[in-house]
Amino acid sequence: MKIPLFLSGLLLIFNSCGDHPSKETATTTEEIPRIKDYLPFSELSLDDLSMFNVETPNWKIVGDVYVDRSKEKVLSSSPGKGILANIPEEDTNNGHIFTNFEHGDLEIEVDVMMPLNSNSGIYFQGRYEVQLLDSWGEKEPTYADIGGIYQSSNYKEDGGYQGNPPRTNASKSPGLWQHFKILFHAPRFNNEGEKIKNAIFQEVWLNGVLVQENVEVTAPTRSAAFEDENAKGPLMIQGDHGPVALRNIIYKKYEDKKLTLSDMYMTEYESNSDTIAGLDTLKVIGESNVDSISANMVTGNRVTRILSYKGQMHVPNSGNYLFNVGLNHGGALLLIGNDTVVDLNGKFGLDTPGIGEIMLEKGKIPFVFIYNKNYPWHTGFGITVEGPEMQKMPLSARNSLGSANNGSDNDILITVEDETITQRGYMMHGEEKRTHCIAVGSPDHINYSYDLSRGTILQVWEGDFLDVTQMWHLRGTNQLAEPKGFSVSFHGDPDFMTLGNKDMVWPDSIPSNIKFKPLGYEMRNNGRPVFLQQEEGASISNSFKSSENGRGLERTISIEGNMDIWHKIAEGESIKQLEDGTYIVNDESYFIDFSGNSDLVPIIRQSNGKDELLLKIPAGSGNITYNIIW
Repeated sequence: MKIPLFLSGLLLIFNSCGDHPSKETATTTEEIPRIKDYLPFSELSLDDLSMFNVETPNWKIVGDVYVDRSKEKVLSSSPGKGILANIPEEDTNNGHIFTNFEHGDLEIEVDVMMPLNSNSGIYFQGRYEVQLLDSWGEKEPTYADIGGIYQSSNYKEDGGYQGNPPRTNASKSPGLWQHFKILFHAPRFNNEGEKIKNAIFQEVWLNGVLVQENVEVTAPTRSAAFEDENAKGPLMIQGDHGPVALRNIIYKKYEDKKLTLSDMYMTEYESNSDTIAGLDTLKVIGESNVDSISANMVTGNRVTRILSYKGQMHVPNSGNYLFNVGLNHGGALLLIGNDTVVDLNGKFGLDTPGIGEIMLEKGKIPFVFIYNKNYPWHTGFGITVEGPEMQKMPLSARNSLGSANNGSDNDILITVEDETITQRGYMMHGEEKRTHCIAVGSPDHINYSYDLSRGTILQVWEGDFLDVTQMWHLRGTNQLAEPKGFSVSFHGDPDFMTLGNKDMVWPDSIPSNIKFKPLGYEMRNNGRPVFLQQEEGASISNSFKSSENGRGLERTISIEGNMDIWHKIAEGESIKQLEDGTYIVNDESYFIDFSGNSDLVPIIRQSNGKDELLLKIPAGSGNITYNIIW
């Protein structure tokens, strides 16, 4: 949308953004694509080995991989493409593999699979290692566990070789795909080639958990490919310690460049309108030259105001730039040159994306940013920008969105000690807020949430129990309880349903023609809840407890009825039965061990582009027990 650069007195009227449809609505209408809040990554093609420098035969491009969880350091593969596999050969030099490009600052995402007790590593610039290891079940991880920053070659009297353990063990079971997101900053050198700043791992995320933050490394890892330090180097995967598989490798290379603002002038207006219009008709509260953009420049408490910033934007490179404005309840407009880049003219919250992408030429260009504080009880906005070879960075002042945080220096947490704890509340499942949830925390830190209105388990997590800050802070604006720990989500549809045949589409909520009655839950002698429901004449109870061996959740279903009923065990991008009889669900990536259920055998079917693992339970009574392993 084109408009003239801000003119005093011009009436600005724009269309506001609508809410996302609920899951029920989205299933019956054309699905609205999710707006991406990042610029595209480059993909490291795994059609062949042409993107790598490789000198030994242990590295192969394959179509699929499989790990037997009972066999140490064994990785099997099948022909195809899309996966980079290190399959060591006996009596052979099993060397490392290097990318044929070099990098300085790098952001990378990659899936990895570790066999039982296997060991590898990702070396940034071929020098600084993020450890890959089968660390499943390790209670006290060290620098040598997955996600650890391995020891450097620089020994210090007060710190040894300076390895850095992950904050928590977010490792999945051997044989499951695990997702890394890593943001690395290369060391800096002056014009004489002298190092003036050490390399830093700004963030390391494993399976959605932040395990490293701002870890400085003073020298290359002890077993690095290069002993010196440099501004650039190739990415390296270690090949001499054990098998490993990698897929979905995407990356961005960054230069040390920033977009900056200057010559800014701020005007504060008194306003009681939900929209931004006719600023020349509003009373001016104050105006001044400023060197930053911040919601904290609003004067007065519990007031409604408009802040208008005008200035110059200095663009470091020509190319596409993506701006993202977040609002702690309010409105905003971002205008660059003659374009409206972000239009949030109305009343919006943090759940509404204020994302705009624009092509900019290198150099200086005028901009206008207008913030409408139209909620007297809320203040706060944030602006970020990402560009070509430029990492996402803030444009607003550091504390401008501070009031939108959970709002307390001390979050409100529920912890578990010696007894099982339950907490009712609202919880998010994907993009949908579920309103009839109960979270269950156990003393052994295997926790889960359950949707009572649909009779379904939502997610399971290991770690601390529950963050209920949003339920209580500022009158519970979002009213959400959030898991504290490494979690895996499930399909969230009703777990049980009567189907006319095995090909009927599984509904995402209880159909109106189905006789369904939730009966709440009972606390049994072991202190754990048992969830009860009736459906089409069948009485169903569900109970959950931690698995005896390793990280897992054991589910027991007791059922009594006079007709057949179906149970949806899992849903994913793909579901396969492995050689050991377990089922692997690829999407969230977890195992289902269904052994020990006599003649009951699940089926795998495809529906709506997904694989589903379904079980037909015949009329009568009986118990079913299976394990969810992740």
